[in-house]
Amino acid sequence: MSDKFKAAHWSRVSAASWPWENFRPAEMASKGDGSLVLDIDAMDRLQALRTHLGRPMLITSAYRDPAHNRRVGGAKSSYHLKGQAFDVRMDNHNPAEFEAAARVLGFTGFGYYPDSGFMHIDTGPARSWGTPFPSRSTRFAPEPEPRRVQKAAAEGTGVAAVAVAAERVVTEAAPMLPDAAVSWAFTVLAIMGFGLVVWRAIRAGQE
Repeated sequence: MSDKFKAAHWSRVSAASWPWENFRPAEMASKGDGSLVLDIDAMDRLQALRTHLGRPMLITSAYRDPAHNRRVGGAKSSYHLKGQAFDVRMDNHNPAEFEAAARVLGFTGFGYYPDSGFMHIDTGPARSWGTPFPSRSTRFAPEPEPRRVQKAAAEGTGVAAVAVAAERVVTEAAPMLPDAAVSWAFTVLAIMGFGLVVWRAIRAGQE
């Protein structure tokens, strides 16, 4: 079997002949003339990466025909010309987690473009360039329950129990929410916890 998947234009590719379930010929084709020349091994690794991560991967550039590669200022020996390179948006990925998984699955070339929001990965020689993405671990790391809220819930405070349950929901949903939404949610929960402390102090003073 050929090591390349080729088509004069992506629209000529039948569904039966396309083996990569999470990607489509149109998104992998050259943005210039619409042609497809894809390295099968590289595409298999890309599909394995998508399956492993379990999140959609937005590909902004895959194969480039020579004329289009020149227009966008691509390197003369770019692995995009060989169908071995992919530019992937990092909007819904932790870049460090993404890179680590890509390396395990056999990608060896990495280009970092944090200002443009994407990472280049390819199966060429081992190398890297650009400035790595800043850490976004706080968006994905689980958060412990605040001790005050946890203690109040244990003592049977109904409102505190609701706060604890709500925090668990926010924590588990954090990877799917924008950073601002997660910060806002935890701020609300912190205010609820503070309010409970004040309320209990008032109650204690009245007893």
